[in-house]
Amino acid sequence: MAENLTKTEAATEVAVPTRWDILVNRLTGLSKTYYLLLGLCSFIAMIGIAAGLHAMYIGYNHAYNVSREIPWGILISTYVFFVVTSTGLCLVSSIGHVFGVKDFMPIAKRAVFLSIVTIVAGFTVIFFEIENPFRMAIYNIISPNFYSNIWWMGTLYGAYLFFMILEFILLQIEKHKLASYAGFMGVVSGIAAHSNLGAVFGMLHGREFWYGPYMPIYFIASAMMSGCATILFFTYMAHKINNEHIDKMVAKALEVTTRVGILTICIIMFFTIWKVLTGFVGAEGKREALMVLLAGKYSFNFWFLEVGIGMLIPLILYILSKGKNMKLIFIGSALMIFGIFFMRYDLVVVGQIVPVYYELGVAEYETLLSYSPSIHEILVVLGGLGIVATTFLLGEKIFNAHRVEEHEHVPVSISFETMGMADTKILKE
Repeated sequence: MAENLTKTEAATEVAVPTRWDILVNRLTGLSKTYYLLLGLCSFIAMIGIAAGLHAMYIGYNHAYNVSREIPWGILISTYVFFVVTSTGLCLVSSIGHVFGVKDFMPIAKRAVFLSIVTIVAGFTVIFFEIENPFRMAIYNIISPNFYSNIWWMGTLYGAYLFFMILEFILLQIEKHKLASYAGFMGVVSGIAAHSNLGAVFGMLHGREFWYGPYMPIYFIASAMMSGCATILFFTYMAHKINNEHIDKMVAKALEVTTRVGILTICIIMFFTIWKVLTGFVGAEGKREALMVLLAGKYSFNFWFLEVGIGMLIPLILYILSKGKNMKLIFIGSALMIFGIFFMRYDLVVVGQIVPVYYELGVAEYETLLSYSPSIHEILVVLGGLGIVATTFLLGEKIFNAHRVEEHEHVPVSISFETMGMADTKILKE
């Protein structure tokens, strides 16, 4: 720290650099491996953005393999993957910062940061999926449609991003009471946005595979599962990148997060079983979609990637780790994130392969539809992943590994009596 810094400035610099020389110092003199990873991830992000811009230039009809019959492809499922993960990270962080569970405090800052990063990546992917994203943003404000679930989704996610950024800024400048208020509003808007995203699918009566009241609840539960896996994965990676040992407080945080992860995996397995069982007594279109998922073209995705890699193997590894074996937790989390990606893909694509007029016997739609992503779509997806990886690597150095100072380990209580909704009090020992 430079000698001419005041005491107050020095305290602030611990969390976030406010001078260019400190920022440069944190990003220079690092290992060759770090720079190699940063360069590779940045290159992947740029290639993805370039592919998206090229698709906008030549026209989406030429670049993407979506059609009138299957209008939602891998870009939509990737958007869902990112925003679900973001909401889950917000919920994990709120357990510490908003609801005062001290065991979650050491990972809360990183969870808030990653929640912002993942939703920005999701917005980037959906930006290249929408044919005219600028017009959508403008008319979202000047011509709102309060009867549209998609309008509410965009608006609520915008509010959610605002509150999460505000919370992160307040945490960096040591305004923890205000940060807890912002975090609480982030939780409220995030849950509202995410349950609404589930309603986008669940209220489509023409798509029987999705239709039903359980979708918003399923989305919230699966968000928590995604959030646990993501923070476990990136916390382990962060300590490797920063060449630091996992201290007792962080180890305890990872242990309790692993337990929450076990619970949420079991909940999603419960939802999955009943989705299948109730689907077989549903309409013909839903039964056809389920058969394709269980024994048809997408059976490998479902049984091996979604169920095996996404749930069963991580569940076994988490249980065997007892919340203490970090290598098992890391492997289980990496596998879960990989499997969850295909879980979102299967949900979006399989829900559309049965034509809307399938049950009516229309000759044009008497067979199931098919879809496979184009090279442009795949590159945009990789670009979104590259954005997350690049921003994570930079954030670990710029924000000093998201370290938590001792005075931050204080319980936060929410009193619903003192406010109409919530009053946050920080009780210092």
